[in-house]
Amino acid sequence: MTDTTDTTQLFLEIAKRNMPSVETLETRNRDALDFHDVAVWSIRQALAEAYAAGQAAAKRSRKRSR
Repeated sequence: MTDTTDTTQLFLEIAKRNMPSVETLETRNRDALDFHDVAVWSIRQALAEAYAAGQAAAKRSRKRSR
């Protein structure tokens, strides 16, 4: 996953799935919009999904380079 746009979109999808209060990952320069109360299990799940996506991307990359 080398395309920054794809990576950004993936991160946003993961964030929205696990943290419903997150609408965007862009800075909006307002505390009420840029800071969220998030449960630790939501953070853990989002990190696990991002890690799994990275592993899958690495496998795809290895297959293409053969």
